[in-house]
Amino acid sequence: MVYSENEILQYIEENDVKFVKLTFCDLHGRLKNISILSSELAVTFERGVRIAAKKISGFEAANGRDLYLFPDAQTMTLLPWRPQQGRVIRMFCYIRYKDGTHFEGDSRYFLKKAMKAAVAAGYCFRFGTSCEFTLFHLNDNGLPTKNPHDYAGYCDTAPDDKGENIRRDVCLTLEQMGIQPVSSRHESGCGQHEIDFNSSSALKAADTFLSFKSAVKSVAETHGVHASFMPKPLCSDCGNGMHISFTVFPDSDFLEEHGSECGDIVKSAAAGIMEHIRDFTLLTNSTINSYARLGEFTAPRDIIWSDEEGSQLIRMSPESDDTSVELRAADCVCNPYLVLGMMIYSALDGMTSGAALPDKNSGTARLPENLEKAAEAAEASGFLKKYIPANILEVLILHSREEWREYSSAYDKEAFEDKKYFSSL
Repeated sequence: MVYSENEILQYIEENDVKFVKLTFCDLHGRLKNISILSSELAVTFERGVRIAAKKISGFEAANGRDLYLFPDAQTMTLLPWRPQQGRVIRMFCYIRYKDGTHFEGDSRYFLKKAMKAAVAAGYCFRFGTSCEFTLFHLNDNGLPTKNPHDYAGYCDTAPDDKGENIRRDVCLTLEQMGIQPVSSRHESGCGQHEIDFNSSSALKAADTFLSFKSAVKSVAETHGVHASFMPKPLCSDCGNGMHISFTVFPDSDFLEEHGSECGDIVKSAAAGIMEHIRDFTLLTNSTINSYARLGEFTAPRDIIWSDEEGSQLIRMSPESDDTSVELRAADCVCNPYLVLGMMIYSALDGMTSGAALPDKNSGTARLPENLEKAAEAAEASGFLKKYIPANILEVLILHSREEWREYSSAYDKEAFEDKKYFSSL
């Protein structure tokens, strides 16, 4: 249900809501929030809440200027895992400077602009996600171990699948938040699970993804296990990815002008993404550990497409009634707003130019082999610089190179990745 600001204030009065979480994410997709008393919400809608930008990764791009959170009333939801007395609601926020202008590093606003660009070009995109995570046992001190929660395989059932009740509780929690999962299952890896979501607008799909991650972490904790979205938590097992599917619809004027040719726009959209994916791999695969997953098991490395199950970057069936395009490279630690935004811009570029889809399973280009190469590709990309503000792209590249230097100088590289990613992602 979508609420207006006045309706939210009324909801607070009628439902014993005492706290409001103002939620946003940093440039790397990490969720952040400030909690306010519900009595302060009316003035917050009008004036926002100040945050210390220098303390947030990537927000140093504000150059010391104050930043303010402004809640988006349409994203209000109750947090089911919080107490039922003195309830807690949450809203995603836009980030602005004191004068009201949008902060360049507000990735949610970045995606909103991409959606407007699509509408202006005569297209509407809808996105769906399939998200993987792995459950691990805790030790006697309550700290996560590298022992997976079970050793079941793809679509196995209980008792081999020990995460069945956890997935159930995650899905029920999401339903209480107004989010409808499509399906859930045990995946191929030990302790690995997947939950799928229907297609929706790009902004809602990104918000849903972040809400899903919060729900998984919170529900796992209540069950006494650790949920990790680390792309490759176990060296010898499957990694955790996020498959992003999208469909694109032209407006009625396009249909009247092009008729049956409109089926070609999907092929051109996919071709546009294949052409520019190297430019924004730094966004789809944003950590050192992300590249340990790519090229192993069925995770893609080559920039090819196919209509069959396999290790291709893009899966689609251009000759069938199913016109969805699935990008299989991303993982669940990305910033979804930046990723979906660049997918829209890449698809629009392909459709505008009439880009031709290469032959199935053909092509010599590959995704960058590591984070350093991805940063180099992003820095050299004129396409990326058209859409991501220079100061924001500079910060993203700088952080990636600092992370690569730390990793390169680490004596035990596996221990470095575990310490940096395993507990926090």
